[in-house]
Amino acid sequence: MQDKIKKIIDDLRVEIKSVVSEEALVNLEQKYFSRKSGVLSDLMKNLATLGVEEKKVMGKILNDAKVLMEEIVGSARSSIEKSNFEEIAKTEAIDITAPQISAKDPGTIHILSRIERDLEKVFTSMGFIVFDGPELESDYYNFTAVNIPPHHPARDMQDTFYITGHPNWVLRTHTSSTQVRALQKYGAPIRVIVPGRCFRNEATDARHEHTFDQLEGMVVGHDVSFAHMKGVIKEFLSKIFNTEVEVRYRPKFYPFVEPGVNVELSCFLCAGKGCRVCKKTGWLEIGGAGMIHPNVLREGGIDPENNQGFAFGFGIARIVMLRYGISDARYFLSSDLRQYISE
Repeated sequence: MQDKIKKIIDDLRVEIKSVVSEEALVNLEQKYFSRKSGVLSDLMKNLATLGVEEKKVMGKILNDAKVLMEEIVGSARSSIEKSNFEEIAKTEAIDITAPQISAKDPGTIHILSRIERDLEKVFTSMGFIVFDGPELESDYYNFTAVNIPPHHPARDMQDTFYITGHPNWVLRTHTSSTQVRALQKYGAPIRVIVPGRCFRNEATDARHEHTFDQLEGMVVGHDVSFAHMKGVIKEFLSKIFNTEVEVRYRPKFYPFVEPGVNVELSCFLCAGKGCRVCKKTGWLEIGGAGMIHPNVLREGGIDPENNQGFAFGFGIARIVMLRYGISDARYFLSSDLRQYISE
């Protein structure tokens, strides 16, 4: 099998030299990384036929090969993007009539970015690393890898934007798409957070936007428990709001955790009395959490018999709304607030 892996890497190096467009690069990625018919995926399926010890050895070799191949593709993508930028630069001239930007009014950091940085500081102080993942994601990492196979009804809850002509690529619906990526890269034990932008095709209201920022968190290791998860969540919420917070957990189904819970805070906007943002309940859902499903650990190359973990995902906009008393999530991405004044 090692000879096959070496040949696959060599073939990729040869083929990628002739790739000059983003579309051709995506097609090449599908050939090698597609979950259903990818060359590398076919080899991974053969691991099931090996013995325990041989499976461990070959599993590591395959993961190392995958990382190397992703680096090769990433380098090619950077070259293509640089080439495209240079072509655009040749045809575009500088507009000398454009008004000068005043040095007295340089602008400021967007409030979502500011809170995202605060969150990163809180979690890195607790021993977490900050990880990143692509916004244009494969169907595999966005759904299948986190225990949402094709035709699973949970996909309906995350109606998303697909890329025309490329049905296996979507704008990611959650930062959970990075869970398996992080496990495959770093293994266990691991403590990681992933802040980033997500997209869903849904109706907008005071609590929901089609484009929004999330913060994913994940801890995997020996003897990791639900109690640890509650402690981490309580600690980070207390630090980000700079006060003791009232948190409650309610059971909820999420395909990638078992058991799963809603994480809710007493609504700061109405002091728990009930308002339109908390739907008159006095509580505002800010995220979900739970113990990572064994299927997700396996997809990441982690043995669920020897390791457990928990994961959580929070809407950054919800945290900002509570921290600063903002009553409508649509304000963050809108430049015209007049439509909301009458609400």
